[in-house]
Amino acid sequence: MSISVKTRNVSKRPFPLESLLPQVPRNNYLHFQEEKQRLQLKKFLLDRMFLVAKTRANIEKRDITEYYEQVFQSISRRHLEEAVTGLLLIYPTSILHILESSSGTLHHILLDYLNHKKGETEFFIEGIKIIVVSHNIPTRIFLQWHVSVIKVPVMYLDDVTQSQSLEEVITEFLTQTHKLALCLFKTVKVGSKGPGDNLHQVAADLLLPQQIIQYLYESEEFMDPEMFLNMYYKPMHVTLDSEVVWPAPSQF
Repeated sequence: MSISVKTRNVSKRPFPLESLLPQVPRNNYLHFQEEKQRLQLKKFLLDRMFLVAKTRANIEKRDITEYYEQVFQSISRRHLEEAVTGLLLIYPTSILHILESSSGTLHHILLDYLNHKKGETEFFIEGIKIIVVSHNIPTRIFLQWHVSVIKVPVMYLDDVTQSQSLEEVITEFLTQTHKLALCLFKTVKVGSKGPGDNLHQVAADLLLPQQIIQYLYESEEFMDPEMFLNMYYKPMHVTLDSEVVWPAPSQF
């Protein structure tokens, strides 16, 4: 007697290995940055802007400080917790201004300047040039907004603007301003008024001569606020010529 045995057909396809492994959620780089900002409790990205400006001669410190304080207060009513920190150095006919805040706050400061320039014939700031804008900086280097009048003459061996290129002058400009900012960060306590007009006693060797400020202001390589804001508001999407021809190009 023969006994027939039926065998089951077993599939030879390999068992998927992925089902045996634990599923790990995968995020993209955008999610990583958003989570990083959330953990750091940042409500906005922090920017730093370096400005140089030409002013009327013999301008009073009170006029400049009152103007900027009013601008900061007006912006803070709409943009809470976006405080402005930085340094304003007032020279006889020019100023050096470093501002730290959100990009929206910095743009409102530039817009306020343009509105005053168009509406007032004797505005104390005759022109502004934007030297550098640093986006998404990790932390502030100024604890508050400081103002100092540079009246004490400082002796310099030579005028570097006559012997150095623009790149070298910018390098020295950024190097000296960062050293000055770090010096103030280490010496000025939180809540104090800062060095005031005695900055030459705190860091005399770190003060930039006025000719460097004037040289950067007169350089055509830097944008004024109007050009900067026009570029900022310009749409990122640009229609190419190939997108408007007819018939539309076929893709292979």
